[in-house]
Amino acid sequence: MSAVVQQAAIAQPTDSWPGGDWGGGGGGSRYPRLFNVTPSQGPTTGGNTVQLSGANLQGATLVTFGGTPATIVSIDPYGNSITVLAPAHAAGTVQVVVTTSWGTTSPVYYTYVVVPPPGPTVTALVPNTGPTTGGTAFAITGTGLTGATVTFNGVPATGVSVNPAGTLLTGITPPGAAGNVPVVVTTPAGSAIVPGGFTYTAPPPVAVSINPTSGSATGGTAFVITGTSLTGASVTFNGVPATGVAVNAAGTSLVGFTPAGVVGTVPVVVTTPTGSTAVPGGYTYTAPPAPVATSITPNSGSTAGGTAFVISGTSLTGASVTFNGVPATGVAVNAAGTSLVGFTPPGLAGNVPVVVTTTGGGALVPGGYTYV
Repeated sequence: MSAVVQQAAIAQPTDSWPGGDWGGGGGGSRYPRLFNVTPSQGPTTGGNTVQLSGANLQGATLVTFGGTPATIVSIDPYGNSITVLAPAHAAGTVQVVVTTSWGTTSPVYYTYVVVPPPGPTVTALVPNTGPTTGGTAFAITGTGLTGATVTFNGVPATGVSVNPAGTLLTGITPPGAAGNVPVVVTTPAGSAIVPGGFTYTAPPPVAVSINPTSGSATGGTAFVITGTSLTGASVTFNGVPATGVAVNAAGTSLVGFTPAGVVGTVPVVVTTPTGSTAVPGGYTYTAPPAPVATSITPNSGSTAGGTAFVISGTSLTGASVTFNGVPATGVAVNAAGTSLVGFTPPGLAGNVPVVVTTTGGGALVPGGYTYV
């Protein structure tokens, strides 16, 4: 070997050098190079996996995106690629560079974009029924619920709060009309309809009192029941329907007329489409008052019968009349029970007893009646 060749061999460096193209065994420069980044864009929140391809990347000590270090996940032992987790960064295009012990690569470019958060999803609403008055505490489970509001048939729920993970929302139902209504969860990222919605149910009736608490067994006594949720109610006294039942608009007062009943205390039941309730104390049927007959006009007539007559008195409702034990015909009583009319039956000449009979008893008409 000549002296010149020997000197050149000794002068050749044993390590690579940026820009050099030699390397033991023809391996090329050890200076790191970066060719590509995949994907070339990602969310500003970072955390997504990015693969960098290049050469001589083994032994990388730092990867930066716009100057912010990324998390190195793995490095190809041949130095052809690096897998990293992108760091968070403001929106825009930034330089990505890799640093090894031999130097820093020229940059490739990566674009940060703002990705809207996913819209809410809803998996369940518990409970899914409640009274029309509202005030039912509820919970909605799902994802992406942060910042949500909730409406029931368009009416906002109150007291809405969401856990930090955005997976559980709680609140209080607003009032609503009876029936099934849509429930919508809304966040800045969108809206979601709760499967199955929410069903409002009218509360069952509540009966507080009845006035009066007693009346004639003949029925027809006007009564008032007070309570709540009485709308659409019917009323029975010992199973027998009352008549003329009407309810005020607020559903707090009910009126009607008692049916006939047997003497004694009987249950009073109020029934609506949502349930039934018994009136405290029930209702006491009392024996009707005995009839009182004060006069008959005229007090005489033909033995052939057929004479129209009028009996005056009190408590004559439901009365029948006999002349010497023979029933009169066409008997009718006014609503007040103070006047009774009818036609005399045939009879023998002479004075005979006239008896007025009701469920409360019997009464003799003073002076009787004289057949002529």
